[in-house]
Amino acid sequence: MILGVDTSLGSAVGLIGHDGRTLAEVSQGGHLGHAEAIGTLLEQVLAAGSEDEDPLTHVAAGMGPGPFTGLRIGIAAARAFALGRDVPVIAVPSHHAAALAVIEGEHPPQHPFAILTDARRRETAVTVYEGIDVDGIPHAVVDTVLVPQADVDRKLGALRRFEVTGISGAAVARVARRAVAAGRTLTGSEPLYLRPPDALVPAAPKKVGS
Repeated sequence: MILGVDTSLGSAVGLIGHDGRTLAEVSQGGHLGHAEAIGTLLEQVLAAGSEDEDPLTHVAAGMGPGPFTGLRIGIAAARAFALGRDVPVIAVPSHHAAALAVIEGEHPPQHPFAILTDARRRETAVTVYEGIDVDGIPHAVVDTVLVPQADVDRKLGALRRFEVTGISGAAVARVARRAVAAGRTLTGSEPLYLRPPDALVPAAPKKVGS
């Protein structure tokens, strides 16, 4: 079983079985309240999936793009839970999970498409995908970039786009499952913030002459 955790857009937790089937999934929307929500969501998913006889093998962490505070809460929760269960953490770009959900939908795109998420401050995070690769993982043809909301139409033109308001924890886990099966690392251990945090380390106090 793989547990997926993502707080790039709201808070989401999902659990999948060894065959990739979703055993349980819960989420809570909003940019705030991640720290308060994530523990309850983990409890709910684990309780709902407790009847499955397979042991938990991995924890998948959605690495963004997303805002600094919310994103790091989910990643920290995933790492702490994995440490407690003595299982590895698989880092997954959150847009990969959104793209997989689109590709596995009823009408999958036959041409390149864009995943769009609200990056706040009147900016949009955009990643362009084209189908899946040989390992079944969404193939990003243009890496994630920040685009001013006013420029999205001009930048993307006629490219089909999907504006995503929530990331599925189960989809994060499914992407991780395919990465594990292929022996691949999809992204590094650092979150994809796209911009520095608002809080800055204060500068050293100025020296006062004698």
